[in-house]
Amino acid sequence: MNIDPATVRFDEHGLVPAIVQDVGTREVLTLAYMNQESLARTLETGETWFWSRSRHELWHKGATSGNTQHVVDISTDCDNDALIVLVEPAGPACHTGARSCFDVECQEEHPGGLLHELYALIQCRQEERPEGSYTTYLFDKGLDKILKKVGEESAETIIAAKNDDPKQLVAEVADLLYHLLVMLVARNVNLDDVRDELARRRKPETGEPREA
Repeated sequence: MNIDPATVRFDEHGLVPAIVQDVGTREVLTLAYMNQESLARTLETGETWFWSRSRHELWHKGATSGNTQHVVDISTDCDNDALIVLVEPAGPACHTGARSCFDVECQEEHPGGLLHELYALIQCRQEERPEGSYTTYLFDKGLDKILKKVGEESAETIIAAKNDDPKQLVAEVADLLYHLLVMLVARNVNLDDVRDELARRRKPETGEPREA
């Protein structure tokens, strides 16, 4: 490895950006963050480990999906405050199923990518609380208000489905999904956790989810 961990300059949060590239094609697969512990585990295990800024915990790429990344080399930039991680990927790098998180076409077309984009925006609203934002209003009112809206949108979704009105059903499901995302952010639950739980429940023989 072309890296001396002692020379890496972590930021004020103890993190350093890690640009992950396919060693064969040099395609950029993802941008993630490492702290001292995740860098040490990456060097020790030969697979990528990162620090989740949303969940505030270490995560091993591919631990659940099997889409691990075998590390071939790690190097720093000229200022030692960014990393290049060359890997041999065992599967897609992106949570949407795309080979790369920078596959713009897939991000635009895959609903999972859009949900993660909206989740990230809601996180920003929670932190910054800009005036005039409906999301800010919900966070200012607190969890009970958010849960009340989830309940209301659930009921309206059911009514739309009973009325056999596809257009209205789509609108109500969109409202429900938005408020569910606000609830997840409020409770610091990541979308990846939900995905991992769904993956855990899948029946190998059919791909359908098991009951909880």
